[in-house]
Order: sequence, then C-alpha cells, then structure tokens
Amino acid sequence: MKKLLSLLLLLALGCGTVSAHDFKIEKGQFVLDGKPITLVCGEMHYPRIPQEYWRDRLLRAKAMGLNCISTYVFWNIHERQPGKFDFTGEADLAKFIRTAQELGLYVVLRPGPYVCAEWDFGGFPYWLQNNKHMKWRSDDPDFLAACQRYITRLGKEVSKYCVGNGGNVLLVQVENEYGSYSNDRVYMGKIRDMLEKAGFNAPFITCDG
Repeated sequence: MKKLLSLLLLLALGCGTVSAHDFKIEKGQFVLDGKPITLVCGEMHYPRIPQEYWRDRLLRAKAMGLNCISTYVFWNIHERQPGKFDFTGEADLAKFIRTAQELGLYVVLRPGPYVCAEWDFGGFPYWLQNNKHMKWRSDDPDFLAACQRYITRLGKEVSKYCVGNGGNVLLVQVENEYGSYSNDRVYMGKIRDMLEKAGFNAPFITCDG
C-alpha cells in the first residue's frame, strides 16, 4: 500500500512539472529547443476584444498563417487605483495567453510600462498625474516605485507563461518606442531589471520607434 501511494505521489508530481524551453537568437535567427523557427506575428490587444471572442479571433489569426501574437499590457486597466489590481474579464491577461497556448500560438509580451498603442495616456494610469513633480519615463524615484509595484504584480500573474518557465511567451519587450522620446539608458536598464526580477524568463527586446 505504501509503495502504491508513493508511486501515485510521484506520478502526480511529474504531471505538475513544466519543462523549460530553450529559446534564443543565434546566427541571425530564432532557435527554439535547438530548431530554427520563424515567427509570423500579428498584433492583438486583449482589452479591445470582449473575452468571449478571444478564442475566435485567435483562431482567425492562426487560419491566416500566424504562429505568434503580440500584445501590449495596459497598466491603466490593471491598476486603476494605486495598489488595487484587476486581472478579470477583459483584463484577464493570463487567460488570453493560455488561450493562445491552447491553440498552438506563441506570444510576444509588451508590458511597457509605457505602450502608446493609441491608448489613453499611453497605458499609464491617470493617478500618476497626481504627483506634479513626477517625471514619467525616467529614472525618477517616484515613477520607478510605481513601475516596480506594477511589474512585480504583473509578474505574479503571467511570468510563469514565459518560455524559460515552460510557457509560450517567447519575447518580452522593454518599454516602447523609447528612442523617439529619450535616450535614458539608466531608466531602460532599471525597467529591464524589474522585469527580470519579476520572473519574466524570456529574451528581452525593445522598439525604438
């Protein structure tokens, strides 16, 4: 009986184990688990689509020949008030990523903190404006403290879906189109470090605009 229970326990533990994937850029191409892969990617933003249509829209994207979906993460729908987070309904980013995974689609995650995307305030929560001395998109301590809280919470929600943790998020973008705004390498480095510390175990990229 003890041997049977031990065997069942081992099987249960084995079923819960997710193997990390090896994804890298090598000799000018993407390589996943030792095999070259071409990412045919399209943009789709989860809060712009009612949740009940996510699967349908992702299936349509796949039918067009895409194997990857890129999405921004919109800070201001997840933290409408300081320290109060919402990841439900159209804000359920984890479910969006899981649905893509179920359909065999990879994801490029673009968590900002600034995203532009023709979205209100570039994705920033409006309460940032309450601090009249805060300098957005810089290494201003107050701004970085707000970013840290957001990124840490975001990591708890979705970092487990990164490729290095066995998931389908292949790339994580730091900021967005920052080269068209400034050239603060200290700020960019700190955002990258926050993402890394929050568990985003995937290659980091950026877009300079």
